[in-house]
Amino acid sequence: MDKYEQVIELAKRRGFLWNSFELYGGTAGFYDYGPLGSTLKRRIEQIWREAYVIREGFMEIESPTIGIEDVFVASGHVGGFSDPLCECKDCGEAFRADHLVDKIVAVADALSDKELDNVITENNIKCPECQGELGKTYEFNLMFRTNIGPGNGRTGYMRPETAQGMFVNFLRLARFYREKLPFGATQIGKSYRNEISPRQGVIRLREFTQAEAEIFIDPNDKKHPEFSRFADKEVSLYSDDAQEREKVEKMTLGEAVENGTIAHEFLAYHIGLTDHFLQRIGITADKMRFRQHKKDEMAHYAIDCWDAEIETDRFGWVEVVGIADRTDYDLKAHAAISNTELSIYREYSEPRMVTQFVVKPDMGKLGPLFKSKAKDAANALKSLSREELEQENITIMVDGEAMTVPRDVVKFAEETVKISGENIIPHVIEPSYGIDRIFYATMEHAFEEEMVSGKEDSEEEKRIVMKLEKEVAPVQVAILPLLTREELIIPAKEIEKQMKDRGILVSYDDSGTIGRRYRRNDEIGTPYSITIDYDTLEDNTVTIRDRDSMKQVRTPVEGIADIVYEMIYGNRKFESAGQAL
Repeated sequence: MDKYEQVIELAKRRGFLWNSFELYGGTAGFYDYGPLGSTLKRRIEQIWREAYVIREGFMEIESPTIGIEDVFVASGHVGGFSDPLCECKDCGEAFRADHLVDKIVAVADALSDKELDNVITENNIKCPECQGELGKTYEFNLMFRTNIGPGNGRTGYMRPETAQGMFVNFLRLARFYREKLPFGATQIGKSYRNEISPRQGVIRLREFTQAEAEIFIDPNDKKHPEFSRFADKEVSLYSDDAQEREKVEKMTLGEAVENGTIAHEFLAYHIGLTDHFLQRIGITADKMRFRQHKKDEMAHYAIDCWDAEIETDRFGWVEVVGIADRTDYDLKAHAAISNTELSIYREYSEPRMVTQFVVKPDMGKLGPLFKSKAKDAANALKSLSREELEQENITIMVDGEAMTVPRDVVKFAEETVKISGENIIPHVIEPSYGIDRIFYATMEHAFEEEMVSGKEDSEEEKRIVMKLEKEVAPVQVAILPLLTREELIIPAKEIEKQMKDRGILVSYDDSGTIGRRYRRNDEIGTPYSITIDYDTLEDNTVTIRDRDSMKQVRTPVEGIADIVYEMIYGNRKFESAGQAL
């Protein structure tokens, strides 16, 4: 049994993760989060909110998980969000064609459908399930399509990412932030992708949780005002050039910007913030790297993108965060489809005299010609160049239809005017986190098996322990009366109440021997266990046990909630919590 199987077995047994629809046989690509899994996931999300909403000041919004078709036409998902699919002619099983050949060619996901077919034929690749013959490769759109409203309704899609909700709300967000760049918005929520063959557990899901930030910046100023916070942070960078040499390079983010490995400070800052967050929730530093997308794998909307990758036992390096410079692609695309200018007015420090090419449509003439479409015709004329306006027949596009208009409906000239500012289209930096993948990586990196002494010195037993970070753990302290006797249960319940009042995640457990209860809490990652015994009735003290070291201290009940809180969220050491036993 490899570590993946050990982690998933523990996750199912202890209430972290369950296969969805298990009562009916289940289906690939879906998981339920159990009581402990939901809490762990929420702790990860809350720490993310602390990093991006509280610390960075990027307020959170919530948009629908279903979007109308126009949104995804503008984003490029309708036309280009697909994977190459091929099906077995015998058993009908579907496979991603690029995954079938990724051990044969270096960059399988860069091949065309025809090139994939050639590789499959030349290497005599058969169906992995039944060894049957594979059919031709074709593109399969990954969005879940639906109808909005009865009958045929309006075409909609389950969103494949949370980002578009922030782009379509750009103008309202800009007003909220008083049009002062940089500003950002965040969103945590479900996204949906109809994966062809999800065979990697929680690594590849059809319904998953994303945490994304869209940070709108001045395209002419990509220096981050707080870059010094991470300038000296050393990270592992696997740049495009480094991948050619197959060598990960360690350097500070300041060095990476200075030598051009990372394009600019805003991108580097958010690589630093990602590194900080992942280590805070328990990802091992030496099992994390940032890999730059190669030019032939870059998304259509990005000019640069770095993936935070985490090393896992079964799946190798897994992408968990993408940090992309999306430029102004999204705002321009939505502006074009919606016929709405998506820009910010930036006032100059001093007015400037500027020569401009000015187009003045004659609405008195356009009105009778185009009626309700006169405004659209005027906007189309304003978008033409001098050369186009000087043609004998002026052609414009209105609602997708080409129309010819006479020259006398428009005047144009160059004018020198004094202007106080300009409209600019911000660029966007996007850190996009896959919470489910991060959840799994956090569990795997915390999972340990170790041999510990048993009842006799000559005996050893295996202990499974989840060494989760204290602020992430779904149960932070366990309250354990030594015996199920009323005289011990009463003070135990009082201590439980103190912990809850202090905002600590606490569980009460009086079932089984104290040793078994310790082991149960070790398995779910509980950092501290408090045992109430008969000495508690005499001197009002209890035993606190540390999960990782298994050491114990004796501590007064009075003020114990504050002590535990300081050990979880502050810098207080366990040894200072009481008298060592």
